[in-house]
Amino acid sequence: MATPTASTKLLLSDLASTVQNVPSNYIRPINDRPNLTQVEVSDASSIPLIDLDGLYGPRHSEIIQQIGLACQHDGFFQVKNHGVPEETINIMLNTARRFFKLPESERLKSYSDDPSKTTRLSTSFNVKTEKVANWRDFLRLHCYPLERYVHEWPTNPPSFREDVAEYCTSIRGLVLRLLEAISESLGLQRDYIDKSLGKHAQHMALNYYPPCPQPELTYGLPGHTDPNLITILLQDDVPGLQVLRNDKWVAVNPIPNTFIINIGDQMQVLSNDRYQSVLHRAVVNCDKERISIPTFYCPSPDALIGPAKELIDHNHPAAYTDFTYAEYYEKFWKRGLETDCCLDMFKTSNTASSF
Repeated sequence: MATPTASTKLLLSDLASTVQNVPSNYIRPINDRPNLTQVEVSDASSIPLIDLDGLYGPRHSEIIQQIGLACQHDGFFQVKNHGVPEETINIMLNTARRFFKLPESERLKSYSDDPSKTTRLSTSFNVKTEKVANWRDFLRLHCYPLERYVHEWPTNPPSFREDVAEYCTSIRGLVLRLLEAISESLGLQRDYIDKSLGKHAQHMALNYYPPCPQPELTYGLPGHTDPNLITILLQDDVPGLQVLRNDKWVAVNPIPNTFIINIGDQMQVLSNDRYQSVLHRAVVNCDKERISIPTFYCPSPDALIGPAKELIDHNHPAAYTDFTYAEYYEKFWKRGLETDCCLDMFKTSNTASSF
């Protein structure tokens, strides 16, 4: 049973500092724990770092090739010289920290356990269905088109809406540049992916991971793939992200003023399995809080997703049936963060050859 404190606090951030042990409802089964001693520490070569300077100039072909190889072999890469101002990044991280430092009563104005709400503060992943809780709180925001959602966002800290709107707009610009590059790397028309997304959708999460007294017993988020198209992750300077490579978890340590880009499930479908949506997870530590801010770029709910026709041939039959993004996301949300990929539910009877 959870402790009385655990049951009376809606948010982990208001519980974490009051406990000396991880409450029972956060403890993972023994065979599903982080096993932190077995994690490899990344070096500069383990996750590709791509310099986007010159993407529209003399290095165009080289950068397109680097992106294609990273999507194919890693599913993750980092980018620098990405065009998002350093000041915008620092303000966004600071705004997230300030939000999670607000008094409990102020933060709870945004609280909801209803996943259909387009702006909401909550905890763990899906508090209505999960059996074991995750060691995080999060503020989830829809942010494209901005004018549809910005009025729902918190007004405290006072500059929240202005600062987050600026960040969202900058990140969308980076996403659109990356989508063109990824389309091109697949041999498709540069606007192919853009046109496949319907009206486009953009969400983000401000994730807060408090210090944890027993980090070996729980997760910030367990291993999962992202259900969307592409994720742009901003991390503070505290490590926590880990990526599964060659059946081993690798820690991706933060590099200042870079973003982590990871391929989501919809990109794997569009590429007909040429590009990989890879398992990743967030672990916690006993000393420091951690902030991470993923931006999830998605098809609109009614967009029909399937493998690009140009990537289907006799040797590479369609690996997936067509589906709407709304169908996919509903199944993902109901299943929770399972290590077996939601993509498996949409596979055809064909087994696509590996590229």
